[in-house]
Amino acid sequence: MSDTETDPELPETGVERLPVTVLTGFLGSGKTTLLKALLQHPKMAETAVVINEFGEVGLDHLLVEHSSEDTVVMDSGCLCCTIRGDLVETLRDLVKRRWRGEIPKFQRLVIETTGLADPAPILHTIMTDPVITSRYRLDGVVATVDAVNGALQLDENIESVKQAAVADRLLLTKTDMMSGPNPDRLPERLRALNPAAKLYETVKGAIDPDLLFDAGLYNPETKSADVRRWLSEEAYQDGSEDHHDHGHHHHHDVNRHDERVRSFCLTYDRPIAWDSFVEWIEALISTHGSGLLRLKGILNVAESDGPVAVHGVQHVFHPPAVLPDWPSDWPMDGDGGTRLSKIVMITRDISPEPVEQMMRAFLSET
Repeated sequence: MSDTETDPELPETGVERLPVTVLTGFLGSGKTTLLKALLQHPKMAETAVVINEFGEVGLDHLLVEHSSEDTVVMDSGCLCCTIRGDLVETLRDLVKRRWRGEIPKFQRLVIETTGLADPAPILHTIMTDPVITSRYRLDGVVATVDAVNGALQLDENIESVKQAAVADRLLLTKTDMMSGPNPDRLPERLRALNPAAKLYETVKGAIDPDLLFDAGLYNPETKSADVRRWLSEEAYQDGSEDHHDHGHHHHHDVNRHDERVRSFCLTYDRPIAWDSFVEWIEALISTHGSGLLRLKGILNVAESDGPVAVHGVQHVFHPPAVLPDWPSDWPMDGDGGTRLSKIVMITRDISPEPVEQMMRAFLSET
């Protein structure tokens, strides 16, 4: 069934998909403060923001007009909308009204999660709903981390760890409230937990929006795939003698949630049969589903002329994207004839070795 048959009120397929950024972070980590600052920035003028409770954000002084009972236009040009209960219906309604000219023609969407939420269900919705995926694309995840209480939250709340683990951008907030050196070395912990995420500091939400957005596979300026930037596989290898276990050189403490998280990069030096890759991923999900926090990969697929990008969060995966070309400097095998496949993973309670062994067992059958 086509998307227009699924919902005839939506515009025809083939239109450019709008980038979506998910804003997550634990309770009190500064999401509201960040939103208030971002919504006043001129660069956010063509942005729609979907939030959980209007009253929590306190934006009344910025309102210009009510375009409906649950949608308002800000004086910066931003559009704010509440989640009326079902995220899918909210996102569908926004794109319908945008198409019909009932609301400003926003070019970007930001979704704020609740402080206690595991962001995975929202990411799953964006990645799997057929109507949503035809109109929106996941650009990235921004996670706010409280500089004062973040270390304790990582220790005590697995949700806090998941928020940081799936992020493309980590934003350390309330750094102005720190007194003296941080004994928990929170920035180092965050870099070990998610080495590929860019880490920034902010005070009272002040940050250039350009640092937070456009984290996805496609470069909005060149309109082409930016494979190396998106995969950032070097972040999982540099600075560690064991490339499978970057950043975990301190004493293992089973009571610290982030000590149970591993980040690593796998490579494979022969073309991969797509069915074999799918079988491996299905086996991995069936045995370790909840522990597979995030996976990104650029694959040399035997059935494809170009590289194939794959992206998963826990047990749900984006539809694979076939890219037009390999980067000119992408590494090849020792004989120089085959492009390498690279897969980066962040896992919980899963050691790299059995994952690699399972991968090679499935892929070597090709």
